[in-house]
Amino acid sequence: MKPFIIAVLMLNSVVMIAQQKTISRKELLKTALDQKVTSTEIQEITMAAGQGAPKHLHPCPVLGIINSGEAFFQIEGQEKVVLHTGEAFYEPKNVKILHFDNASTEKPLVFTAIYLKEGNEENIKFIK
Repeated sequence: MKPFIIAVLMLNSVVMIAQQKTISRKELLKTALDQKVTSTEIQEITMAAGQGAPKHLHPCPVLGIINSGEAFFQIEGQEKVVLHTGEAFYEPKNVKILHFDNASTEKPLVFTAIYLKEGNEENIKFIK
């Protein structure tokens, strides 16, 4: 009986180790870029509760992910959407961003922005 119990415990350990080594992938965003990327800049950005970004554009494409909170997001010519924690977004090069606003009046919005640069472009240009 002892060898059977030892074998079961060993098999259970192997299964647990195999489960811990499983890698899972979830596609968040897939987009084509029409430029050569020579450098990147990655920033974590925090917006206060209720804060909105002014209308702006980016001289380079921007990829991002919402780390916590929710954002109202609207690219010119598209519908306004709500981005939730864990969702990714894409801001095309030289296209007006009408809304990137914290959707909460109580909690901060935290997101990561990845700027894909060809040269030494600015990250953002505000539109008056």
